[in-house]
Amino acid sequence: QLQLVESGGGSVQAGGALRLSCAASAWIFSNSCLAWFRQASGKEREAVASIATGGGTTYYVDSVKGRFTISHNKAKNTLFLQMSSLKPEDTAMYYCAADLRYRTDDYCSLGYEAYAVWGQGTQVTVSS
Repeated sequence: QLQLVESGGGSVQAGGALRLSCAASAWIFSNSCLAWFRQASGKEREAVASIATGGGTTYYVDSVKGRFTISHNKAKNTLFLQMSSLKPEDTAMYYCAADLRYRTDDYCSLGYEAYAVWGQGTQVTVSS
């Protein structure tokens, strides 16, 4: 059974950068979707970005466009989230997730209900 393990979280000042990693315990096939979500204290989980492992198409929520970059290293079976120009409102627990259902296109949802496999999360704290 696939397991996802996040790492790379930490504390950083506003304007700084962090790179999150998500290592998969089993091979992610090329027609899957991977995503990053986050949940701030007292708030609902929200999408950050998703990527199609086949064609590499990426999707971002408006609040992170131009600041965050999602990528997938197929050889290392690892998902990344490069975060720059961090803001205090980016403070949250960050989770990676996988949607392994077969698909024939590169569309990857930003809805959490589409993802069945989740990591345990890594905390990101941005101070002003």
